[in-house]
Amino acid sequence: MGIPKLFLGLMVALGVAAASLSAPAFAADPANDLVLKGDARCTGCHDESDDAGPNMIDLHPSVLSIGKTKHGTRADGRTPTCTDCHGDSDKHVKHRGSGTPPLTDVTFDKKSKTDATTKNGVCLTCHEGSKRIGWQGSKHGLNDVACTSCHQVHAKNDKVMGKFTQIEVCSTCHKEQRTQVTKPSHHPIIEGKMNCASCHNVHSDTPKQLVKDSTNDTCYTCHMEKRGPFVHNHQPVTEDCGICHQPHGTSISGMLKSRAPFLCQECHSQSGHPGQVFALPAGRTTGTSSVGTVARGCLNCHTNIHGGNSTLNNVQARDFRR
Repeated sequence: MGIPKLFLGLMVALGVAAASLSAPAFAADPANDLVLKGDARCTGCHDESDDAGPNMIDLHPSVLSIGKTKHGTRADGRTPTCTDCHGDSDKHVKHRGSGTPPLTDVTFDKKSKTDATTKNGVCLTCHEGSKRIGWQGSKHGLNDVACTSCHQVHAKNDKVMGKFTQIEVCSTCHKEQRTQVTKPSHHPIIEGKMNCASCHNVHSDTPKQLVKDSTNDTCYTCHMEKRGPFVHNHQPVTEDCGICHQPHGTSISGMLKSRAPFLCQECHSQSGHPGQVFALPAGRTTGTSSVGTVARGCLNCHTNIHGGNSTLNNVQARDFRR
């Protein structure tokens, strides 16, 4: 007796379903793209279980996580394909059999043998210009720092782009500054109110890779009241805020490099005002020969230290008093 057609059809359907369940997850149809346009060349083997390789920020996203990033926006015509960044990599793609396949033409992981210039050239194909126009002459660029030393393209959340996590990436190299921002007097970086990029543009060729052309212009972005010009300008303030301040943080109030009167005496010694040894007065005194070291030191009298506008008493105003 023949097998009923309905039963035969059911058996075929079950067989197809079983075959599809037993097939490996990465056996994608090479004709269909999974994440990026033109990625079928790669996704035939690489799936969500493959990580993108170790790098400096200790993050291991899957290869296909790039679909959750700006680089995975399929509706954007500027979105690159895998081969736009990694090269055609014919030897890698055509590898068959056992053993480790040859590397792609361009690799970006921590142990990559691809030089920084080549890596950065891939990124700069699209990302050159605007705030990155000075990369080639920047400190990072001249010291062969690769874009992927800081950025991870396949990660949904790139740490260097996060307000709270950016410092983790920067402090991988800048350990001294990482220590400074944890000192009692510091900019609110570890509190998340600002980050390294608030003051620094790491892609620029400006001095110290600042967001503005000078230290003072960068500081004035927030500290406008110190800008001046004043009737009586304090020249070190006009020249460079960094003469007196350590912007990453110190153990002294106001992020000063040292306490008054010692900081002041680096410039002001016997000329017009007696230098003072740190000590308490032996008795009551109205003189200035020893009170400069008490409490706030010089700032007890010289309160407008950044500059003064007083015209009531030219002698006192010149000395940055009230």
